[in-house]
Amino acid sequence: MNRSKIVAIITGAISILLALAYLLLVQLLDFRGEMIPAPVSQLPQGVQVMNYDL
Repeated sequence: MNRSKIVAIITGAISILLALAYLLLVQLLDFRGEMIPAPVSQLPQGVQVMNYDL
């Protein structure tokens, strides 16, 4: 019974650390500012597919 409590505490601590790391990552990405889409002229041109009848 004692070992299962230790495993539960360690698992909970890892979960909390992952949650805090995720929140920190989201805050850092949000801090960068508003996401502005690329101008249409900067987007790569689409690939044209051609069908050949044999």
